[in-house]
Amino acid sequence: MSDHTTDPATETFVAHRNLLFTVAYEMLGSAADAEDVLQETWLRWVKVDLGQVSDQRAYLVRITTRQSLNRLRTMSRRKEAYVGPWLPEPLLTAPDVAQDVELAESVSMAVMLVLETLSPTERAVFVLREVFDVGYDEIAAAVDKSPAAVRQIAHRARRHVDARRPRQVVSASETRAALASFQRALDSGDLQGLLDVLAPEVVLMSDGGGIKQAAPRPITGAWKVARFMIGGLGKNELPITVGPAMVNGNPALLVHLDGEIDGIMAIRVEDARITGLYYVRNPEKLLRVESETPLTLR
Repeated sequence: MSDHTTDPATETFVAHRNLLFTVAYEMLGSAADAEDVLQETWLRWVKVDLGQVSDQRAYLVRITTRQSLNRLRTMSRRKEAYVGPWLPEPLLTAPDVAQDVELAESVSMAVMLVLETLSPTERAVFVLREVFDVGYDEIAAAVDKSPAAVRQIAHRARRHVDARRPRQVVSASETRAALASFQRALDSGDLQGLLDVLAPEVVLMSDGGGIKQAAPRPITGAWKVARFMIGGLGKNELPITVGPAMVNGNPALLVHLDGEIDGIMAIRVEDARITGLYYVRNPEKLLRVESETPLTLR
């Protein structure tokens, strides 16, 4: 293998890799597809005459955005054929991601699901502007729109997301406290304990991808969710262990069944109670959880 330490193109790409991955992941909701986008970005980047590039970071973000938009069109067809609710692929993240409040919120399961309701261009503009503070001119070049049009799209996307995102920013400690109460009740089969930590309007979404058993539709209401969780886990004859993890910048639970990973539970918390429960069981979305080191995302 050749020594790339003196290769300016490689050095620049490596320096911005985490940023590019996060841009692609927030646009796609899939780490596997984000990695493919990075590979495509790299193949185009090595053909660029760096002497003609005034802002290499902006140029790389532009390539990544365009490739992500292309990938989104392919993914939309896959999602139409998906069995049951679709949830973003969970990412193990380093503890310092939680300290970056804006980034942690933007990659949370709750907000990632809101981003799914945007059009591809709206999603790209929102991610670049609101999460990474990219200038309107740079975004315009990335999405092939005028700066004036990008400003309008950004305003529309921000209003759409603000209307659907959690009303308040919840600290990691608050999320951990809710998770601890939830886990204690789940471990002991305490139905009332679950009802105490679940908000009356809580929604559970479980993603098995047609491979693992999951609820075919979202389940709404504390009583229904509590009965589903206790009944579902109680049916397993194999030993279940549940432990803490940092997923998508926020505290979550990692579920093992007979020593092997069975799923990840992420939550949305408001007013100290759980309003959203996101349980990813699709094995294809859990491959990175066991094989990858936690990401810093920036």
